Amino acid sequence: MSRRGWFLFFAVGLLWGIPYLMMKVAVKELEPSVIVFSRVVIGSLILIPMAISRGTLRSAIVNWRFVLPYAIGEMIGPWILITTAEQKLSSGLAGLLVATVPIWATILASLRGDKSVWQSKRLFGIAIGFIGIVLVVGIESFSGNQSLLAIGMILLASVGYSWAVTMVNARIPHVDGIAINGFAMLITAIFYLPIAFIQAPTQLPSAKVLISVISLGLFPTALAFILFFILLKEIGTARGSLVTYLNTAFAVLLGVILLNELLTLGIAIGLPLVLIGSYFAGRKVEPTAL
Repeated sequence: MSRRGWFLFFAVGLLWGIPYLMMKVAVKELEPSVIVFSRVVIGSLILIPMAISRGTLRSAIVNWRFVLPYAIGEMIGPWILITTAEQKLSSGLAGLLVATVPIWATILASLRGDKSVWQSKRLFGIAIGFIGIVLVVGIESFSGNQSLLAIGMILLASVGYSWAVTMVNARIPHVDGIAINGFAMLITAIFYLPIAFIQAPTQLPSAKVLISVISLGLFPTALAFILFFILLKEIGTARGSLVTYLNTAFAVLLGVILLNELLTLGIAIGLPLVLIGSYFAGRKVEPTAL
């Protein structure tokens, strides 16, 4: 991998590792719907003009029948679930649980007839990953450290992520990712507009919260998508997908350093198991040439 590739890899990993930190700060003063609405408005204002300049927005609009369910599974559902869960959950644990996406994606692929799922290494990954999930959920919930309901919300969001990406890649692989995500953010903004209006704060939030929300829209919501698609062109889809594991490490690390979150026993045990399981579950082994 070139220096540029490594830079993009770590940049995307950091950008997709920080939203959990920003959401944790923002939910102290803002309703989850307001946070989701704000981030997608900012993100769409950046991605849609880019898609227009690239001449790809029309293709995403024409394929709205696929972009709409993608928006539901990738943004409308997961982002409200994760943001709401972070009212009761540490940012590090939220990032860890989202790392289960490759495991759910592998299971969904098997339901769609992908027989490569039954390769021994991928089955090993699913098994190890689920052991990690069970340990995290068991230790964190029964020790009283975290909310069991909030953990379930993050896992449900992770299933939504995996389904949405799998669906859109299968249905409209030819459509520009910037255009798809920009249009999906616009759909999400329209959906949450009335809810955010009703739940808008009666007074201006603190500077810390405002900076968190604006940064959430600018960096993990907009810039990270832009850099990710550049990264895929640089190093390919297979290696680019590994950035998921870096996201999780950053999420846990930043939560401990900046928010003084505890590195609990559940996270310490579950993190390596979930990451190892996700790696092997999402890995396709090509047959060896004879």
